[in-house]
Amino acid sequence: MDKSDFLDRCIAFSVKINKLRKYLCETKHEYNNSDQIQRSGTSIGANYSEACNAVSKADFINKLAIAQKEAYETIYWLKVLYGSELIPKELYDDLMNDVNSIHKILSASLTTLKDSDKQS
Repeated sequence: MDKSDFLDRCIAFSVKINKLRKYLCETKHEYNNSDQIQRSGTSIGANYSEACNAVSKADFINKLAIAQKEAYETIYWLKVLYGSELIPKELYDDLMNDVNSIHKILSASLTTLKDSDKQS
């Protein structure tokens, strides 16, 4: 997967997260958790976008690592929202599938980059 395809995937996920926040605010009157998941969920793509414009390999790795951490946080908030019965299972499953896929790609990229540093 090239950088623009992955960035498009991150943007599509951010759009879903924004729609989730709208749903939570309009139907559940839930603002605190919805704000938290919006921040972490949209930050994944923002940090990846910054990584694509990094000034060095170390900067690139750092931004990818932040994106990975934001993916972990998003997984946490999705579990909280689902466990609190604020989102239906279908929506939870869809978003978890997306964020897990994004997380796996970020993790694999970081592993590859760190392994190449060890070989240098």
